[in-house]
Amino acid sequence: MIKIDEIIIRMTQTPKGIRFTDLCKVCDHFFGEPRQSTGSHRIYKTPWQGDPRINIQNDKGKAKSYQVKQVLLAIEKLEVNHGIKK
Repeated sequence: MIKIDEIIIRMTQTPKGIRFTDLCKVCDHFFGEPRQSTGSHRIYKTPWQGDPRINIQNDKGKAKSYQVKQVLLAIEKLEVNHGIKK
């Protein structure tokens, strides 16, 4: 089984080639269960105000690269503002 750290390394190196299921594992780890998981979208709640959600979409088994980058930024924000480590 692939570890979260390994997936994050792949996400930073090649955001275009990430499997949707791997991105879901990372989001589940950092943000908990999605508040919506029906259809091709999953929506995760984040602990900050403003736009407190992460929205990811299954595109034929792959994650969209811009959404992978958004997840990476959200993880970074968690680490900086909330002291959560990878």
